[in-house]
Amino acid sequence: MKQTILSILLLAAGLMPAQADNITVGGTSRSYNIIVPKNLGQNRPLLIFCHGYNQDAGWMQNSEFKNETVSMEAVCDTAKFVCVFPNGIDRAWDTGGDRDINFIKAIIERMVTQHKIDRNRIYLGGFSMGGMLTYNAINKMSDQIAAFVSCSGPSVVTPSSKTRPVPILHIQGTADNWGGVQPALNPWIKHNGCSTTDKVINNYNGFSGAKLHIWGPGNDGVEVRLLELKDKGHWICKEPQVYTGKEIWNFCSRYSLNKTMPNVKITSPSTGGKHISFAPKGEAVFPDITITATADDPNGTVEKVEFYDGTTLIATCTQKPYKATLSGAKAAKHTLKAVATDNDGETSTATIEVTMQAPTTLTPSTDFKEANALPAGWTTYDSSERRTGYSSGYSSGCRVLQFTGSSKGFNYGLYFRNINGKAKQGWAKYGLSDGGTTLSLAPGHYTLKYKICNWNMADFGQVEVGIERRTGSTTIASQTYMPNINIGNVASNNFSSPQQQTFEFDIAEQGDYVIAIYSAASEWSDCIVGQLILTANSYVVTGISQPSSPTLSLTPSHYYDLQGRRVGKPSKSGLYIRNGKKVLISK
Repeated sequence: MKQTILSILLLAAGLMPAQADNITVGGTSRSYNIIVPKNLGQNRPLLIFCHGYNQDAGWMQNSEFKNETVSMEAVCDTAKFVCVFPNGIDRAWDTGGDRDINFIKAIIERMVTQHKIDRNRIYLGGFSMGGMLTYNAINKMSDQIAAFVSCSGPSVVTPSSKTRPVPILHIQGTADNWGGVQPALNPWIKHNGCSTTDKVINNYNGFSGAKLHIWGPGNDGVEVRLLELKDKGHWICKEPQVYTGKEIWNFCSRYSLNKTMPNVKITSPSTGGKHISFAPKGEAVFPDITITATADDPNGTVEKVEFYDGTTLIATCTQKPYKATLSGAKAAKHTLKAVATDNDGETSTATIEVTMQAPTTLTPSTDFKEANALPAGWTTYDSSERRTGYSSGYSSGCRVLQFTGSSKGFNYGLYFRNINGKAKQGWAKYGLSDGGTTLSLAPGHYTLKYKICNWNMADFGQVEVGIERRTGSTTIASQTYMPNINIGNVASNNFSSPQQQTFEFDIAEQGDYVIAIYSAASEWSDCIVGQLILTANSYVVTGISQPSSPTLSLTPSHYYDLQGRRVGKPSKSGLYIRNGKKVLISK
């Protein structure tokens, strides 16, 4: 009866009501609702929109105009596209497998056959669990879906290297699992080559409760967008200024798989990369950065690719390979662009962002702010798996843990482990090339302050902290530390803050270096890094903490000569090293 009344209302408004239909997929009969506007014509677009958990197609389509509905009828009729609302099995979706991916593919084939749909303009979205299904489909259907939309359904999915740059719109209220949104978007921002800094439009469309975040354009001109709804919960917004159905269509309609514009992608460096140079004020020197790109044109030829640093033209290439060199860069955030122009004069732009920093103090631990991710700049190894940042979606192994006890030494910490127990087979390193950050140190004296504890070692496990050359991993200086706090393998446990440790060392030659932390040489030894602060105390070499042997560790409470040799208790007057500090002994 309710559906009949709704149909009458829609017909009175001149709109086509949704019709129910079935299709057999994998031997199972599946159902869906479909809206087909009058006078549709051929080669029109298709939007497939999936309901949330414990809902169905009728609810999602328009259940008496409740907040959880997307109400697409008027939008479909005006823009002339087909909209399908599928039904999940038992009112739920397979958000990790292929069961419902195959359902969506079958719907596409039927719509192409029945309504002559344009295969290049097919879009997929969903609410809540349907939004999670949408994220699952990105890697598996990017060759068939032109753009993706998730409403209130964040899900962390690791992009496949084979997945093309994909446009994504995410819509979410800040009172509804807001902390899960950015981790879901970050992998795709990176995959698409978008700038890691978003452009923000406050009071979007004149609505004070809406804020639009835009990352991009990235490779092939795609964007990642987040429509933030202040203080809103698990719902679909239908304010006059921000009507979700219209927002979905306005975003999706910008994209097609059948592009006439050229494709362009920056292949190196990766977006979000950092080059950090410790040097006396005004003397920071950054290495040349080679920018490489690929470009092609689907209906012609690429005439040229221009490379820019911001608005400054670096180079113009009229043939492959497309590359340019950024030299003499200053400390700043640099937006690097590649602009491809085809034989029809059409252009596409790819943009990435790299940062040049010249600090006197660096705190890599400030990037420990997303649970189950590995921050940019970091690489871990547990004797089995090597992980590099930025990457996310980890439920086990080396990753950032968030601590939730009522009392805790820090809110987040980087966890790593050693599975096989062999020496130096479990580590976390900051500054390796695959981590996306280069750490260049000028000659001088440095201090590394750290807070470290164990995660699941009741008897504790010794940790080695060191400075290594980036190439060759030669140890320049190191220090061992025995933690006295073990969290106990549960993130909600209470634990006190580890005492801050101080490690002083000298750098004798300008070069690229790595901060390296090793867990003990025992099976399943582990470490939690809660704080890491690197400070340049001076740019004059003091001669301490610089062992002549590249593998020698300076153990606290022992004396060493200025060549890094352990001397026990000094037997004669002189300058020695103890606890990383120079000590003058008189006899």
